[in-house]
Amino acid sequence: MVVPQASTMLLTRNLLYTGMTRAKKMLIVIGGANIIGFMINNADTKKRNTGLEYKLRSL
Repeated sequence: MVVPQASTMLLTRNLLYTGMTRAKKMLIVIGGANIIGFMINNADTKKRNTGLEYKLRSL
């Protein structure tokens, strides 16, 4: 998993967790320790307006 220096809005704990849980056999995280540390401490979540509920209900 490559973790580049990016917008703080993208560097969230949820994104790191998703990458870790989707790894099947092994996970190699490539990125600066400070960025990974920031992601671990950044538990900020925003409401996501994906429209998924609407799409599922209209099936």
